[in-house]
Amino acid sequence: MTAKNILITGATSGIGLALFEQYSAQGDNVIACGRNQDKLNTLVARAFKTYSFDITQPTQVASAAQDIQADGSESLDLLILNAGDCRYIDDAKNFSGELFASVINTNLVALGTLLQYFLPQVKKGGQVVFVSSSATILPFPRSEAYGASKAGVDYLANSLRLDLAKHDIDVTLVHPGFVRTPLTDKNDFAMPFLLTSEQAAHRMIVGIEKRKKYLHFPKRLTLTMKLLAFLPASLWQRLISNKQERGDN
Repeated sequence: MTAKNILITGATSGIGLALFEQYSAQGDNVIACGRNQDKLNTLVARAFKTYSFDITQPTQVASAAQDIQADGSESLDLLILNAGDCRYIDDAKNFSGELFASVINTNLVALGTLLQYFLPQVKKGGQVVFVSSSATILPFPRSEAYGASKAGVDYLANSLRLDLAKHDIDVTLVHPGFVRTPLTDKNDFAMPFLLTSEQAAHRMIVGIEKRKKYLHFPKRLTLTMKLLAFLPASLWQRLISNKQERGDN
């Protein structure tokens, strides 16, 4: 099998690191991107290239993209937009506009910058992967910023798929459930059907290889959520409120 040229953002931890490990192990040329240079240094021996930049800083993204193109890596088979942030609005009555803007900027606005500089490097027959969240299936307490940002990612991916079809570039949207990562380690609520990053990455790789438009897992969780989404909004609100009152959050 011919090695693929793959760029992964957020490659130094969680799902991104697991994707890096598994793609590298199968012989692909992985360009690992992240903010933490020290963590990137540990990947150098196995990575095709490593680049340190903050996805919210357009000049840093532009510089990395120029270097990648100059290195002759402009023909990407796979662009995986994985980097993101998860923070919660703990006091909705005293809403933090600053936190909201920061999460939206990292999870959604930054994607526009990444697409501007890296999408032109995806070759005909290539693929773009957006890592969103199953949180967009149902509204959850404290998730105003995170959920809104990921709902925007969903629309962006689904719309972009239509426009990239004429360029023979596929788009895959991923809705992971709960996955053990440094971000979810901070959660103080129950996370049913929790997967490891390695399990999540394996499921993604299999689905991406099949060029699926939409991936969601684990299905025990996501299909249950999709069924609950058919409930009247008032009923779902009562159910989730009761869980909070029982301390199940």
